[in-house]
Amino acid sequence: MAKRVFFSFHYQDVIDFRANVVRNHKTTKHEGAGYFDASIWEDAKKESDLALKRLINSELKNTSVTAVLIGSETYSRRWVRYEIMKSLEKGNLLLGIHINSIAGKDQKTKKLRPNPFDYLAIEFSNDGQKLNLLEYKNGKWVKYTDLDGWRISGIQQSEWGKAYQLSKYFKVYDWVADDGYNNFDKWIE
Repeated sequence: MAKRVFFSFHYQDVIDFRANVVRNHKTTKHEGAGYFDASIWEDAKKESDLALKRLINSELKNTSVTAVLIGSETYSRRWVRYEIMKSLEKGNLLLGIHINSIAGKDQKTKKLRPNPFDYLAIEFSNDGQKLNLLEYKNGKWVKYTDLDGWRISGIQQSEWGKAYQLSKYFKVYDWVADDGYNNFDKWIE
Protein backbone atom coordinates (compact mmCIF):
# COMPACT_ATOMS: atom_id res chain seq x y z
CA MET A 1 0.00 0.00 0.00
CA ALA A 2 1.37 3.41 -0.96
CA LYS A 3 2.35 5.70 1.89
CA ARG A 4 1.52 9.37 1.88
CA VAL A 5 4.75 11.21 2.60
CA PHE A 6 5.07 14.78 3.85
CA PHE A 7 8.39 16.31 2.76
CA SER A 8 9.82 18.91 5.14
CA PHE A 9 12.60 21.13 3.78
CA HIS A 10 14.12 24.58 3.67
CA TYR A 11 12.83 26.35 0.58
CA GLN A 12 16.38 27.26 -0.55
CA ASP A 13 16.91 23.57 -1.27
CA VAL A 14 14.03 23.67 -3.75
CA ILE A 15 15.60 26.68 -5.47
CA ASP A 16 18.90 24.76 -5.67
CA PHE A 17 17.00 21.68 -7.03
CA ARG A 18 18.32 19.27 -4.39
CA ALA A 19 14.94 18.83 -2.68
CA ASN A 20 13.30 18.32 -6.07
CA VAL A 21 15.33 15.18 -6.77
CA VAL A 22 13.80 13.47 -3.73
CA ARG A 23 10.35 15.03 -4.09
CA ASN A 24 10.09 14.05 -7.76
CA HIS A 25 11.16 10.51 -6.92
CA LYS A 26 7.65 10.04 -5.55
CA THR A 27 6.05 10.57 -8.94
CA THR A 28 7.03 7.09 -10.00
CA LYS A 29 6.84 5.24 -6.71
CA HIS A 30 4.84 7.12 -4.05
CA GLU A 31 1.82 9.26 -3.46
CA GLY A 32 3.24 12.52 -2.12
CA ALA A 33 1.84 15.12 0.17
CA GLY A 34 3.14 18.29 1.70
CA TYR A 35 3.55 20.13 -1.56
CA PHE A 36 2.30 23.62 -1.95
CA ASP A 37 3.02 26.40 -4.34
CA ALA A 38 5.51 29.00 -3.08
CA SER A 39 2.89 31.74 -3.51
CA ILE A 40 0.58 29.94 -1.07
CA TRP A 41 3.44 29.73 1.44
CA GLU A 42 4.28 33.43 0.97
CA ASP A 43 0.61 34.45 1.40
CA ALA A 44 0.37 32.46 4.64
CA LYS A 45 3.61 34.05 5.92
CA LYS A 46 2.10 37.50 5.34
CA GLU A 47 -1.05 36.63 7.28
CA SER A 48 0.31 35.22 10.55
CA ASP A 49 2.14 32.42 12.30
CA LEU A 50 -1.25 30.84 12.92
CA ALA A 51 -1.95 30.81 9.17
CA LEU A 52 1.37 29.02 8.57
CA LYS A 53 0.60 26.46 11.27
CA ARG A 54 -2.83 25.83 9.75
CA LEU A 55 -1.28 25.38 6.30
CA ILE A 56 1.30 22.91 7.62
CA ASN A 57 -1.30 21.05 9.71
CA SER A 58 -3.61 20.68 6.70
CA GLU A 59 -0.75 19.36 4.56
CA LEU A 60 0.18 16.82 7.25
CA LYS A 61 -3.36 15.44 7.34
CA ASN A 62 -3.69 11.92 5.96
CA THR A 63 0.09 11.40 5.87
CA SER A 64 1.87 8.63 7.73
CA VAL A 65 5.51 9.52 7.03
CA THR A 66 7.48 12.76 7.33
CA ALA A 67 10.77 12.87 5.42
CA VAL A 68 12.98 15.77 6.49
CA LEU A 69 15.23 16.77 3.58
CA ILE A 70 18.41 17.99 5.25
CA GLY A 71 20.20 20.76 3.40
CA SER A 72 22.56 23.47 4.59
CA GLU A 73 20.25 25.40 6.93
CA THR A 74 17.41 22.93 7.51
CA TYR A 75 18.34 22.28 11.14
CA SER A 76 17.81 25.93 12.12
CA ARG A 77 14.56 26.69 10.26
CA ARG A 78 11.62 27.45 12.53
CA TRP A 79 8.96 25.95 10.29
CA VAL A 80 10.93 22.76 9.63
CA ARG A 81 11.16 22.36 13.40
CA TYR A 82 7.41 22.86 13.67
CA GLU A 83 6.77 20.28 10.93
CA ILE A 84 8.97 17.78 12.80
CA MET A 85 7.30 18.37 16.17
CA LYS A 86 3.79 18.31 14.68
CA SER A 87 4.65 15.06 12.85
CA LEU A 88 5.86 13.61 16.14
CA GLU A 89 2.60 14.61 17.83
CA LYS A 90 0.60 13.15 14.94
CA GLY A 91 2.49 9.85 15.17
CA ASN A 92 4.08 9.94 11.71
CA LEU A 93 7.16 7.88 11.02
CA LEU A 94 10.00 10.42 10.88
CA LEU A 95 13.26 10.12 8.98
CA GLY A 96 15.93 12.47 7.73
CA ILE A 97 17.60 12.46 4.32
CA HIS A 98 20.79 14.42 3.66
CA ILE A 99 20.47 16.07 0.26
CA ASN A 100 23.66 18.16 0.02
CA SER A 101 25.38 15.21 -1.70
CA ILE A 102 22.96 15.70 -4.62
CA ALA A 103 24.37 18.03 -7.29
CA GLY A 104 22.50 21.34 -7.29
CA LYS A 105 21.54 23.45 -10.26
CA ASP A 106 25.18 24.62 -10.31
CA GLN A 107 26.20 20.91 -10.69
CA LYS A 108 28.10 21.11 -7.38
CA THR A 109 27.57 19.24 -4.14
CA LYS A 110 27.91 20.66 -0.64
CA LYS A 111 29.21 19.22 2.58
CA LEU A 112 26.67 17.55 4.83
CA ARG A 113 25.19 19.84 7.44
CA PRO A 114 23.71 19.30 10.92
CA ASN A 115 20.90 16.85 11.57
CA PRO A 116 17.77 18.75 12.72
CA PHE A 117 16.89 15.85 15.05
CA ASP A 118 20.00 16.78 17.10
CA TYR A 119 18.44 20.19 17.81
CA LEU A 120 15.04 18.97 19.02
CA ALA A 121 14.26 16.86 22.07
CA ILE A 122 11.51 15.32 24.14
CA GLU A 123 11.45 15.41 27.91
CA PHE A 124 9.33 13.19 30.11
CA SER A 125 7.78 15.13 32.97
CA ASN A 126 8.87 14.35 36.53
CA ASP A 127 5.66 12.37 37.10
CA GLY A 128 5.79 10.60 33.71
CA GLN A 129 2.40 12.02 32.68
CA LYS A 130 3.43 14.57 30.04
CA LEU A 131 5.81 14.78 27.11
CA ASN A 132 7.48 18.21 26.97
CA LEU A 133 9.19 19.53 23.85
CA LEU A 134 12.62 21.19 23.76
CA GLU A 135 14.81 22.86 21.17
CA TYR A 136 18.45 23.85 21.14
CA LYS A 137 18.77 27.61 20.65
CA ASN A 138 21.59 30.02 21.36
CA GLY A 139 23.74 27.33 22.93
CA LYS A 140 21.19 25.89 25.35
CA TRP A 141 18.11 23.67 25.59
CA VAL A 142 14.88 25.66 26.00
CA LYS A 143 11.17 24.95 25.95
CA TYR A 144 9.83 24.61 22.42
CA THR A 145 7.15 27.31 22.13
CA ASP A 146 5.40 26.67 18.80
CA LEU A 147 3.64 23.55 20.10
CA ASP A 148 2.75 22.37 23.58
CA GLY A 149 3.68 18.93 24.73
CA TRP A 150 0.95 16.36 25.35
CA ARG A 151 -0.26 13.87 27.93
CA ILE A 152 1.24 10.40 27.84
CA SER A 153 1.00 7.19 29.80
CA GLY A 154 2.90 3.97 30.20
CA ILE A 155 6.33 5.54 30.65
CA GLN A 156 8.67 3.58 32.90
CA GLN A 157 9.52 5.43 36.10
CA SER A 158 13.22 5.21 35.24
CA GLU A 159 12.50 7.59 32.29
CA TRP A 160 10.64 10.24 34.32
CA GLY A 161 12.36 13.62 34.24
CA LYS A 162 14.74 12.62 31.45
CA ALA A 163 15.22 14.31 28.07
CA TYR A 164 16.38 12.78 24.79
CA GLN A 165 17.32 14.29 21.44
CA LEU A 166 15.08 13.14 18.60
CA SER A 167 18.17 11.75 16.86
CA LYS A 168 18.01 8.90 19.40
CA TYR A 169 14.75 7.75 17.81
CA PHE A 170 14.86 8.64 14.11
CA LYS A 171 17.17 7.44 11.35
CA VAL A 172 18.99 9.69 8.92
CA TYR A 173 20.17 8.63 5.48
CA ASP A 174 22.18 10.20 2.67
CA TRP A 175 20.27 10.23 -0.63
CA VAL A 176 23.39 9.50 -2.72
CA ALA A 177 25.56 7.34 -0.40
CA ASP A 178 22.59 5.24 0.75
CA ASP A 179 21.04 4.99 -2.75
CA GLY A 180 17.79 6.74 -1.92
CA TYR A 181 16.31 6.22 -5.34
CA ASN A 182 16.30 2.45 -4.85
CA ASN A 183 15.99 2.33 -1.05
CA PHE A 184 13.42 5.00 -0.19
CA ASP A 185 10.67 2.34 -0.07
CA LYS A 186 12.57 0.47 2.65
CA TRP A 187 13.23 3.64 4.64
CA ILE A 188 9.54 4.46 4.96
CA GLU A 189 8.35 0.99 5.99
